[in-house]
Order: sequence, then structure tokens, then C-alpha cells
Amino acid sequence: MGIGGGIFLIALGAVLAFAIQVNPWWINLQAAGVIVMLAGGAVILVTLWYWQDRRRRASQGRFPPGTGRPSTLPPTREPPPRGEPWNRPTAARGSPG
Repeated sequence: MGIGGGIFLIALGAVLAFAIQVNPWWINLQAAGVIVMLAGGAVILVTLWYWQDRRRRASQGRFPPGTGRPSTLPPTREPPPRGEPWNRPTAARGSPG
């Protein structure tokens, strides 16, 4: 759902709790609004916790410690020296190209 969904739930709960003046016999809109606002706050907290945990795991390396796998990504290829093609076949001399 994400942060946007949590903010939407908080706004919807506030409308139910404070703006609507109707009192149906089958539901208490003020209590439902407070519950929806709390659910929106929980969604925001879980989303922030999830992204914080994911950011921490990404900064530690690709594999968790103790798994016997390398903790960093393999090195990237060096770019070729200037003037040389990067993986492009060269045309034969004399052919149009």
C-alpha cells in the first residue's frame, strides 16, 4: 500500500470521525473513523520499517553474513581505453560501412 495509501486512510478516517454528522443505527462513524486513522498510521509505520530494513540490507552487501557467499558484488568490467570499440565488430577494410 505504501505511504500514499496510509495518508489516504488517515484522511478518510478523519472525514469519517470529524466531518460527517450522520448517525446511522448500525455503525458508529466516529469510532470507525478513528479505527481507519489508526490503520493508516500502522500502514505508514510498517512501510517506513520495511524500507529502512531493506536499505540496511542493501548497504551490507548482496548476501547475508555467514552464508559462505561473497558479501560484495563482483567487480565491474573496466571500460576500454579511448578510441577502441566497446564490443562492436569492426568493418573489414574496403567494405562500405
